[in-house]
Amino acid sequence: MTQKITIQAVISADRQKVWEYYTQPEHITKWNFADPSWHCPSATNDMKVGGRYIARMEAKDGSFGFDFEATYNEIKAGEKFSYTMTDNRVVEANFKELGDETELTIIFDAENENPVDMQKQGWQSILNNFKKYTERN
Repeated sequence: MTQKITIQAVISADRQKVWEYYTQPEHITKWNFADPSWHCPSATNDMKVGGRYIARMEAKDGSFGFDFEATYNEIKAGEKFSYTMTDNRVVEANFKELGDETELTIIFDAENENPVDMQKQGWQSILNNFKKYTERN
């Protein structure tokens, strides 16, 4: 049984804006990194069941990089989606409207290489970056 990790943020923006900023490549490249020494130079998102999501993650100094890839399992536009990463771990994203704010909850399968706390902290850092970017723009 795979352990599930949950992260969450309340973003001061309506659900449609949060959905767009979370799923459109021109926005993904602006927030999709856990640390300022990293960046996301490119992203593609074919947002349909069976479609692929690919985000390039790189250290700014060029010392390391990888492609984060997944295939969509389910999409309910503006509300939720799930995808499976190349290592067969599943990620679910839920967008809940709270008046003029949106609660974004991400639930993902833990991997076995890094401690759960480290994984949670890394994913939460990316989500916090997303929140800052969305609220600023």
